Order: sequence, then C-alpha cells, then structure tokens
Amino acid sequence: MVLKFKLLILLLLANFSLFSQTKSDEWHLFANSRANYFGVAMGNGQIGIVTDDTPLKTKEIILNGVYDGSPENGISRVVRGIEFLNLHLFVNNQEIKSDNISDWSQVVSMKDGMSTTSFSFKDFAKINYTILANRAIPYSAMAIVEITPLMDIEISANNYMTIPDELKSVKSQFRILKDNQYLMPIFGTTAKTLTGKYTVAASTTFLFDGQTETLKQTGDEVGFTKKLLKGQKYRFAVAGGICTSKDITDPLNESERQPIYALQQGIDNLVNRHKQAWAELWNTGDIQIEGDLDAQQRVRFALYNLYSFIRPDTRMSIAPMGLSSQGYNGHVFWDTELWMYPTLLALQPDMAKSCLDYRSDRLQKAKQKASIYGYKGAMYPWESDDTGEEATPTWALTGIFEQHITADIAIAFWNYYALTQDKSWLQSEYKVLKEIADFWVSRVVKNQDGSYSILNVVGADEYAQHVDDNAFTNASAIEALKNTIKAATILGEPINPKWTEVSEKIVIHRVNGITQNYKGYEGQMIKQADVNLLAYPLHIITDKVQIEKDLDYYTEKIDKKDGPAMASGVLSVLYSRMGNQEKAYAYFVKSYLPNSRPPFGVFSESANSNNPYFATGAGAMLQAVIFGFGGVEQTDHGLKYNKGLLPKKWKSLKIIGLGVDNKTITIE
Repeated sequence: MVLKFKLLILLLLANFSLFSQTKSDEWHLFANSRANYFGVAMGNGQIGIVTDDTPLKTKEIILNGVYDGSPENGISRVVRGIEFLNLHLFVNNQEIKSDNISDWSQVVSMKDGMSTTSFSFKDFAKINYTILANRAIPYSAMAIVEITPLMDIEISANNYMTIPDELKSVKSQFRILKDNQYLMPIFGTTAKTLTGKYTVAASTTFLFDGQTETLKQTGDEVGFTKKLLKGQKYRFAVAGGICTSKDITDPLNESERQPIYALQQGIDNLVNRHKQAWAELWNTGDIQIEGDLDAQQRVRFALYNLYSFIRPDTRMSIAPMGLSSQGYNGHVFWDTELWMYPTLLALQPDMAKSCLDYRSDRLQKAKQKASIYGYKGAMYPWESDDTGEEATPTWALTGIFEQHITADIAIAFWNYYALTQDKSWLQSEYKVLKEIADFWVSRVVKNQDGSYSILNVVGADEYAQHVDDNAFTNASAIEALKNTIKAATILGEPINPKWTEVSEKIVIHRVNGITQNYKGYEGQMIKQADVNLLAYPLHIITDKVQIEKDLDYYTEKIDKKDGPAMASGVLSVLYSRMGNQEKAYAYFVKSYLPNSRPPFGVFSESANSNNPYFATGAGAMLQAVIFGFGGVEQTDHGLKYNKGLLPKKWKSLKIIGLGVDNKTITIE
C-alpha cells in the first residue's frame, strides 16, 4: 500500500512538470506559455476581474451578489459586468494584437493581488499591462500600462468597454466635468441586466505620471496620442469603477465618482492603498511551508483566491467558483459552509461571519421553503442567490432533496460561536439554530422501534438519489440538533424535548462493521466522501477503529475519474489524525494536482473538468493543511492545538493568525 501511494505521488508530480512554475517564487506565479490558458481572478470581494492571455484585455468581470435570469432557462445567474479596463494601443499607427507580439509572459502577484502581462511589440517597444481590483476601494479597479520605447515612437491609447451579451439598453457618454479650473474627463457606460432588474454602470478616466494628456472620443473609445523618446519609460493608467443598482440607488453617478476620486489620488496612492489592504490580510492569516515550494505556492494561491472572493461586513457569501466565472450560476451551496468556511473561520473570522450574515438575512425565505413542503422551521435552498429562494434548476433533484445543507448551516453558526465565545452574537443569531432544529424534528419519521429516520434524500454522495437514512444527512442533523441544545443551555432558552429525543435516536446504519452510506447500500461507486465526513468535520464517529474501517472501505468506492476535489482533502485530514503520514500526504497532493490547470495551476472541480477556479476544492485542500498537518481542531471551546504531522518533504509549517487572538503555530 505504501508503494502504491508513492507511485501515485510520482505520477502526479510528473504531470505537474508539464506546466511547472520554473521562474516563480512563494508569492509570484509566472507563465510564459499561452497554450491552454486559464486565467486568474483579480478580486477584491466585490468584483472579480479575470485575466486573459490577449494583450491589454480582460476576459470578464463578475459582480458579487448581483443576479438576474439566464437566457437559457430563466434560472438566476450571477451577472457579468461591463469590462471597463480594456485598451486598444497603437504604436506608429500599428495596432497591438494578440498575434503580432512576442516574448509574452504573465505574472500573478498573490501578495499584492495584481497581474502583470509583459510583451514586446516588434522592434518598437516593450510593454507591461497590470490590472488590479482595488482591495481598499471595493467598486474600483485599475489598469496600469508601462511602455519602454526601443526607438522614438508615437502611441495612441484608447480605452474601450466590452459589453457582455446578457446586458442590454447600452448607453455610453464622454464628458468633461469642471470644478473651478479643474477638469475631469469621464468616460462611462450604462446598461440593464437581462430582465431589466438592475442597472450596471462603469466609468473610467486616464491617470498620468507627468503632464496630463488631452482625451478625445473616437466612436465608442476615448484616448490620447503622444510621442515617446527612445529609452524613456512612460506610464499611464485607466482607472475607474463599476456599480449596480442592487447596492447603490444611483449607480451611474457613483460609478463616475470612482474615476474622479482616482484623479485626486494618483496612480501610486491607489496602488499603495491596495497593497496595504492585502498586506493586512496576509499579516492576519497566512500559511508558510518550508522545504516544498510547490506546496507553498498552491496553498497560498488557494488562500489568495478565497480572500479575493469575499469581504468582511458585506453580508455576502462565496459561490463554488467565487468571482472567477459564472460557474454553477454563481449560486451559494454547501460548498461555503462545509468546505470554504472552516479555513476562513480559523484565519479570517470577520470574513466567515459575512457568510453567516448572508444566511441569517435569508432566514424568512428558508422558513417559507419549509412551509412550501409541509415542514416546520427553516429549510434552506440547495442553491441560493440574492433572494434566498430555491435557485436550483428545476430538473435537478438536489434542489428539493439535498437537505443536509440546512444542517450544514447550523453547524457553521455553532462553530462561529465556539471559536469566538461571543454570547451576544449567539443570542442575536439563535433564531437560525432554533428554526433549523424545528425543521429536523418535523422532517424525521419515527420507526416502530422508536428510532428516527430521514427518508427520501440526496446525500453528499449525489450519485445516490431518493435514498433513506443517508449517513451524512442523518449525522449532520444530529450535530445540528445537539448544537442547538448547547446554545439554548448557554442562553437559558427553553429546550424542545423533541430536539433531544430525535438527536439521540436518529439512526446511523452499520453492516459488517462498516458505516452504511445509506440504508441498503451495496458497495456502489460514490461521488465523494460521505460516510467519512462523520469523523471529520463532524464529530459523530470518534472511535479510531471505526474511522479506519470506514476509510479503508470508502476510499476504494470514490469515483476515481470524475470525483470532485473535496474528498481527497478530507481524507488527508483523517489520515493525518490517524498518524498515517504517507497517505495523508498522498491525498493532500491528490486534492489539488490532478485538478490544476495551466499556466498558473488554477483549481478545476475534478481531474477531468475545466471549470476553474473551484474555490470549494481549494477550501478542502487548505483544511488538509490546517486541520490535518497543522493539528488544529475545532472544539466547542475554541480551537485546540494538537501536535500535528508534517510530510517528510516539509521542514516546517507555520500557520499565522489563527482564531480571534491571531495565534501563530509552528510545526517542525
């Protein structure tokens, strides 16, 4: 078995060598090939700007929490915004295009949340194009262009805006505002989302290091012309912002204030504020691995993406693909609470709280869904958008029957209290726990022997539909009920006797010493870990012998071809806690490497899919590091710090910013 896992690691690492980060370091990811290119989201939690391999252009912009109907089936979908940082650049009247450049390279700076594309244009000039979504200014972004002339040249730079097909009623304008003698040229575009639900507005201006150039409009573009001397570097920027009527009553005028503000700040001040905001995040939540540069890059890249997809105090959550695409329509699933949230809770509790605020704000809709299906309490949707109503496509059974998400949410709420010990917060949010507990006691069915079953569900193993007593569904309901009882005890709230009775009598089936995936399970292939989740992150199975039996059995049942990344992450945690270093490391590597896509190693959902960036998988991989190798354990009284277990290749593991007291631990 040990030889098998060593071979697995060698095969995975051989595959990775096809696009290894040869010039990269622990903070920078470097690419010099445009083949099979998958971009990276430069995100600030409000907007995500996805990089492209085409010079001076972005792929798309995703707007967090803004949803409208999709043209395919009317189901809500997160909205793509107006791409407002794009440029047409001419040198000596020749346009720079994708096919007439050389020496292309691109660097993603995880430390600063910036992407820089570099290339040469004939023998005229070398050019750098840097984009960022300003971490300090949530609706703001900027593209910075630096030109090094190789001879005397004349450039023409024109800002243009790309409008996604799903936006309509497009209007553009260029005007020069004036306050006393101060001129403020503003280029803006407004549009309506598909059904007219929201207005989207983007506005830009140009920033210059030295002399301000006169901007002129030509068709749907605004720009300037300037002569440059050989060897004298020249820098300018396109700066602005994007706003919608979801957040701001007058998105047009507020979007115009973004470039006006940028004009007053200047390029360097805006960049410095952005860098400082990122520095504060890394100072309060980072993972440092010594002795394994590849693992360091992957772990930090996963953290970078999670941090890019959310902001504290926004009352918004994270979709499986974050702000990198419209994958899964940008809806919020259990992916947040079970896979991404634990890392955020450990390292950035304020970000984690935003995910809970999102659920708390939609409690009434969850209660409505329960009543629609004849249950009490709150039944959260499998796929959630801004409304809080069920957003799963109607053809998918998960929308009605994958109900463990309701328990997953309650567990996340309890774990926030457990980490913070904030009783006033628990008092204010107790209603969420209570309504979820009431749902489960109305959902169960009493058996003749006095036990309780949960019938007709889709479990975490989504290959099994319409099953009874799914292990993870039942176990998560037990844990949700017990956590509600704990909360009620702390707060002095009345405890419904049914909560206690049901939590003690929900059945978990076992056959021949193996915990059953569901009643009647006969060894079929499963989509992902289900039973194994009862040992981690749940606390339902604690006996080491039972955990090992279930591991040995189910690791061979998981879909090896199309199973999602999360299973390997949780298996790594469990093997770490069992003290099995070889398997823990093998599953850690397997949790990310087969799912990595060139040139930067962005996560895809499975080894055979191309739908990055899959933040869910990143969350599972990070849990393998924090709660596996790092020895960190979530308990009812906060984080517990166990011995941990390092892979042989690693010299040390340092986790910075754990818990509310920002504790740093080092495993050597």
